[in-house]
Amino acid sequence: MTKAAAVVCGPSVAARVLAVLSSFDETHTALTLSDIARRSKLPLSTTHRLLAELERWQAVDRAEDGAYHIGRRLWQLGTLAPVQRELREVALPAMQDLFVATQENVTLAVLSGTSALYVERIHGKASVPVESRPGRPLPLHATGVGKVLLAHAQPGLVDACLSKLTKVTSFTIVDRERMCCELAAVRRNGYARSFEEMTPGVAAIAVPIFDPEGRVLAALGLVTRILRKDLVKFVPALRVAAATISRNVSHHRAG
Repeated sequence: MTKAAAVVCGPSVAARVLAVLSSFDETHTALTLSDIARRSKLPLSTTHRLLAELERWQAVDRAEDGAYHIGRRLWQLGTLAPVQRELREVALPAMQDLFVATQENVTLAVLSGTSALYVERIHGKASVPVESRPGRPLPLHATGVGKVLLAHAQPGLVDACLSKLTKVTSFTIVDRERMCCELAAVRRNGYARSFEEMTPGVAAIAVPIFDPEGRVLAALGLVTRILRKDLVKFVPALRVAAATISRNVSHHRAG
């Protein structure tokens, strides 16, 4: 291939890859090969070849049912974006203070499509062991931080999530009406709770973190053992930490 031909083909390949990745959005986080080909307007064979390359690079993951999802490699690149890096940097001191005060797992999550994405966590040897490593997407309806994010999400996203509530444990809420009531309570009370809905034996409580415009930027949560029935006692400490993070974000953006 000549250099001239390479120049012509290069952007074309890049455009096709971007078309494949752009098939995913907030309401289309799991897509089949046919779905992606249709949404990207690419031939099925081309889509299949590009997905194979993207899967090898971990830009997409393929589930057991054959559906494709955005992969962790893209999330890792996304954390280098100023907004994600800024949030983690300004949140960490307050998260560390919260951990010292509670000795429980502290998690920070943002909305990513129809999932809650952990961007940071702090845990100790005495904390309940949970699978909440940064970069792992978790269902919005089954986690404390997820319920906070879902309760303040756009109506279209909320409807998309409520239309496909799936059980993670026997305690996961999958009834649409009950989940609507749960989200209304989150908005009314200013915090969300989860009792064994994501992991057996584990409970969580979370509060929103607001940006300078008053929109929910992220959710801050504590994860503990289900034996603790006094989760609400953590709310004041969570709110202080969340308010500190909100102020730090405002100051950071102001210069």
